[in-house]
Amino acid sequence: MHGLNPVDPGRIVDWGKTSDDYAQFRPGPPPSFYSKLTALGVGLPGQRILDLGTGTGVLAREFALNGAEVSGIDIASGQIEAAKKIAQTDSLKVDFQVGTAERLEFADHEFDAITANQCWLYFDKTKVIPEVNRTLKNTGLLVTSHFSWLPRLDEVARSSEELILKYNPQWTAKDWSGVIPAFPEWAKGHFDLKAMFYYDEDIPFTRESWRGRIRACRGVGAALSPDEVKRFDEEHDRILEKVTTENFKVRHRIDAHFFVVR
Repeated sequence: MHGLNPVDPGRIVDWGKTSDDYAQFRPGPPPSFYSKLTALGVGLPGQRILDLGTGTGVLAREFALNGAEVSGIDIASGQIEAAKKIAQTDSLKVDFQVGTAERLEFADHEFDAITANQCWLYFDKTKVIPEVNRTLKNTGLLVTSHFSWLPRLDEVARSSEELILKYNPQWTAKDWSGVIPAFPEWAKGHFDLKAMFYYDEDIPFTRESWRGRIRACRGVGAALSPDEVKRFDEEHDRILEKVTTENFKVRHRIDAHFFVVR
């Protein structure tokens, strides 16, 4: 999400702790997102694509399914292990590697597109921007994107956030405003904007899948102890029984910026 802090005071965030829930309950953006990407020239058959902060490989696998040649890197080894297992099960060829976005082990001008979904805020911009510039082809695109629930518009999301703060008051991703900048500050002087979009979509969940989605967020599974996560999840289940039915939808805002190197 735009404008958030990359760390929570006094908390160590370890995405590897939540890899199982992440792989099962964070499926990533809906099909409409990929349709918009392909319309703007990203994710096409034959393209060479690098997915930064790939997590369990959601975007990378979708690109590979569409015929692109894809590499995905993530600093969390547990996430990469999960990504490899899913790709193997789905018979998809993706080059998943443990690595950092600030030091890419790829050749100069190798990629037609570099993507970063829900992760750009965690990178050191002074180091990752030169690496993106180095590894992108002259006509290549950097795409930063987000897929975020809207607590100010959605009661279920708001109730879940209130519980997260009960267990993890240091969590700073609370109460996101939903504001999408036309041109992010970090990009000024480095990139030109080719295109951008944002829109809202109601994403379907069951109580079980929403509980898993929330466990797989930064404020819960990636930060709390196993005992805390268990107690949180049990209380979350009771809250959801009160505020929603078994099947429901949560309003999300989806955005993407497409940049070209200056």
